[in-house]
Amino acid sequence: MSTAAVHRETDRALAVAPYWHSAIFLLIIGGSVAGGYLAQHRAVAGPGLASEHVGVIKIYLEAAIADWLLFWFVWWGVSLKQVSLRELIVFRWNSLRRIATDIALSIPFWFLWEAAARWIHTLLGPNQAKTVDVLLPRSTAEIAAWIFVSITAGITEETVFRGYVQRQLLAISSSTVAAVIGQGILFGLAHAYQGWKNVAVIAVLGMLYGAFAAWRKTLLPVMLVHAFTDVYEGWAKFVIFR
Repeated sequence: MSTAAVHRETDRALAVAPYWHSAIFLLIIGGSVAGGYLAQHRAVAGPGLASEHVGVIKIYLEAAIADWLLFWFVWWGVSLKQVSLRELIVFRWNSLRRIATDIALSIPFWFLWEAAARWIHTLLGPNQAKTVDVLLPRSTAEIAAWIFVSITAGITEETVFRGYVQRQLLAISSSTVAAVIGQGILFGLAHAYQGWKNVAVIAVLGMLYGAFAAWRKTLLPVMLVHAFTDVYEGWAKFVIFR
């Protein structure tokens, strides 16, 4: 067997779930894209995805349930390959030094992430899409629910995209760069309800998450940054800069 063939066999062995499972995953993302497109083109009063700020806690909880269902689907898929969630996440926080290192590195990464987000938004110009601003939290109960959803997103979306998808694409392509780019694109598409400009922005930011995860060889610091970013972008920055 040639060296190239040996590498291909090794890459297939590195797959964390059956490829038919990944095909179903792509169909799910396709459904999310279609739902996002319809949400953007639904007739509502005002510039937001909803006409008014009502029932947002229910919307938050529905989003969290959707994230956990996708997480469960990935969990089921990797279990078919006898891969545990601990292996998928690469739980490496076995010492205070490692924990402190990952947290310390997460801080400058977050500033890089924020700078990249602002730069890409500026580069792409004005956004004509319906915004989610009307759905951001206002009351104490809504803020608590938002924080819960943000933590949920940090855990589930990182496991799904930087864990499952990135590892599957690495197995298929034998290229870390291709895997990071591919999962970022899918991550962006999963947010189609925010409009195509934001899809592009989120795709690039997802690639940053993927590069950070690949560098640290664990999802834990990326989960922290993701959860913190969602809390900050959806609530905390409005308190800090009001």
